[in-house]
Amino acid sequence: MVTNITSFGRSGLSDWLMQRVSAVILALYTVFIVAFLLFNPNLDYYAWSGLFSHTWMRIFSLLAFVAIAAHAWIGLWTVTTDYLKSTRLRVGVQAVIILGIFVYLVWGIQILWGA
Repeated sequence: MVTNITSFGRSGLSDWLMQRVSAVILALYTVFIVAFLLFNPNLDYYAWSGLFSHTWMRIFSLLAFVAIAAHAWIGLWTVTTDYLKSTRLRVGVQAVIILGIFVYLVWGIQILWGA
């Protein structure tokens, strides 16, 4: 059995499942945000910040950020392993992707939970 240390999960099945679960989370978050925008046509800063002042919305948003990160990593890992045959190039691109996802997560957490 071949073990790949750059895969998100321990097997293709767990990666597949994580991809589907993260897609469902992102779909629910998107439907919620679109519904909120549709039911609040005169949306202003105070209503928007009021929505994100609730802890449940911050947690839901954080869950969506983590789902985007997991979904993006699995998808981009798959693309890089399929199309980048040079090991050095693939590992370099994957390192840049990991760094980008990490920066995205830290920035998202800072926006959600910062002052």
